[in-house]
Amino acid sequence: MSDWTDCLTFGLSLVRQTKELVLSALEQQKDVKLKSSPADLVTETDQRVEKVLISAIRTRFPQHRFIGEESVAAGERLQLTDSPTWIIDPIDGTVNFVHGFPLVAICVAFAVNKQTEFGIVYSCTDDKMFYAQRGRGAFLNQERLQVSAQQDVGQCLLVTEIGAERDHLALSTMTSNILRLLKLPVHGVRALGSAAVGMCQVATGAADLYFHVGMHCWDVAAAALIVQEAGGVVTDTEGSEFDMMSRRVLAACSSTVANRIAPLIRAFPCQRDDQRP
Repeated sequence: MSDWTDCLTFGLSLVRQTKELVLSALEQQKDVKLKSSPADLVTETDQRVEKVLISAIRTRFPQHRFIGEESVAAGERLQLTDSPTWIIDPIDGTVNFVHGFPLVAICVAFAVNKQTEFGIVYSCTDDKMFYAQRGRGAFLNQERLQVSAQQDVGQCLLVTEIGAERDHLALSTMTSNILRLLKLPVHGVRALGSAAVGMCQVATGAADLYFHVGMHCWDVAAAALIVQEAGGVVTDTEGSEFDMMSRRVLAACSSTVANRIAPLIRAFPCQRDDQRP
């Protein structure tokens, strides 16, 4: 098995350096453009951060490939091969960023043979660096993470997102999911505005389950490994094997909680990331 620790070390250092681009722009007036919906936003900072990350990584590792949110939005083909590939979300929580809501993250995952080898989620405003390497545990600012020991769904705190899909079917599906879960009942449902940071709350034990339909591979690839390495379970929302391209994810503190929640979650149709035109 190859050791990708040098890539992880480089990635951690690069992401920490890049946070200044995000923080310096957070309170400034932003040039905001729409992508797929009125809730799917992009700013010049998203684009700039991604270019800085890819340029630096390409200089250090010229043979590596990339999947970047803004590169794909600009028309680049999304293709995950067996080659070493960096999967980048320059600002996870762009709507938060646009409004100055202080919860935004830089997300970087690294996959080889279509398997994530390490993941980094850096919550910029509170200086929280979540990261994990396959088989070596998950950490928050160098302290090892462990999911909660919760087995009772009635005692669970859940996290989800409304997401960028705003047609009637998507909205009715998402809201009905939340209604069913609240009626179990669970302790509560939260939406943080960042899929990656939301999933990482499961890794810390602060939340017990995260689910979402409609996100993209760059939103969840890094955080999924962090949850798994913290002892959690990551699956499709139907309970089947997790596929980062499927646009469906459920991350739980235990298989007991995952198996109880998954049958209650419905998914609306989403085109797979790897089938984008």
